[in-house]
Amino acid sequence: MVKKWLYSLSIAVLGFAALSFTADRNEPVKPAPATGNRMATAKPANDPTLVKRGEYLVTIMGCTDCHSPKKFTDKGPVSDMDRYLSGYDAREKLPPFDRNIVKDGQWAMFSSQFTAIAGPWGVSFAANLTPDETGIGNWTFEQFSKAFRQGKYRGQDNTRPLLPPMPWEQYAHVTDDDAKAIFAYLKSLKPVRNTVPMPIPPGQ
Repeated sequence: MVKKWLYSLSIAVLGFAALSFTADRNEPVKPAPATGNRMATAKPANDPTLVKRGEYLVTIMGCTDCHSPKKFTDKGPVSDMDRYLSGYDAREKLPPFDRNIVKDGQWAMFSSQFTAIAGPWGVSFAANLTPDETGIGNWTFEQFSKAFRQGKYRGQDNTRPLLPPMPWEQYAHVTDDDAKAIFAYLKSLKPVRNTVPMPIPPGQ
């Protein structure tokens, strides 16, 4: 019985070894998983998970506070979803204000829509962040990143810096992955045609 059992065991071991040897010779060698390669895990710009992450970041960062025109309700001002993230509405006339209050830098004043602000730098207007051609529709991620994290107008070198209240100095610390998520979300929005006016220099 012992000899028969040893004989059966030997046959099984030899068979397993033969199968393993055959598999090693006939199957192509699979490359080891990539490590430290960001491209291996990069998601396409329209990936739903990426877009959802961007929506979350835009929400908690308060982007709508300045970049969305408002509707006034019994709960106070809320974002006008028909003009969501489309910036200062060019159809609206800038209300008058006392320039003497802001010229010395002691005060800054928001418009009632929170999309325009006057200060010692003049008057700045919140940009259109929708994927219309009057917004960021033609922008690359590199342009967006340069505007968002380096404060460059339209994301281009040798241009003026973005004016307050855009807090790009803080956004400079946003990671590449989060910046790509924000960009993907903005590109997924409904395009709103709205050419935001240029800033008004001090004293004009």
